[in-house]
Amino acid sequence: MKTILLSLVFVLFAKITVAQQGLLSFDEHNKYIYYQVADAPGLPQDTLHFRGLSFLKAYYPKSKLKPLTEGKIISGENKFLVYGGISVLKHEKGEIAYEFNIEVKDQKYRFWLTGFVFTPYQRDRYGNFVPQVGIDIPLENAITKLDKKELDGYLDETGAFCKQFGERLKQFILSPPKKEEIIKKEESTKKVVTDKW
Repeated sequence: MKTILLSLVFVLFAKITVAQQGLLSFDEHNKYIYYQVADAPGLPQDTLHFRGLSFLKAYYPKSKLKPLTEGKIISGENKFLVYGGISVLKHEKGEIAYEFNIEVKDQKYRFWLTGFVFTPYQRDRYGNFVPQVGIDIPLENAITKLDKKELDGYLDETGAFCKQFGERLKQFILSPPKKEEIIKKEESTKKVVTDKW
């Protein structure tokens, strides 16, 4: 009985892992891409454009936005951390930089994340994990430079990040939070003051 239960848990975990990797596909330039098209009934193009910009400012404030083009495309760059190690000893293994694009039309929008580049981290002389200078590995070429198991983990984390990005964007566009709600979320995290005790 224990063997059957354990094997079921293992199979479910394997399906979840494959599902995250399956979110990424290749584009015409042979780069990994996460691409979605969504409907936004009743919302004009200008409203969708404004909500897209507001979404980035609220959830990804460190994004570097590119100058806006004549069309309604919002594009820019950002990065997120990937972790490795045993659950108790997890630490930053690196960061993945990516490019994002959000394009809007009346009652419809699409977005895609692409250009994923992995930068490994190393421990510096103070014990902090910092990016290794001069080592940038595009994920589509990483099989030659990274272990297969490591690469699968990074692809899983990238797929999960992209899925979360898409879900947050959809929720924000369809029902944007009020400014007070965003401020409350920022204030809800506890801050430790060490100069007074």
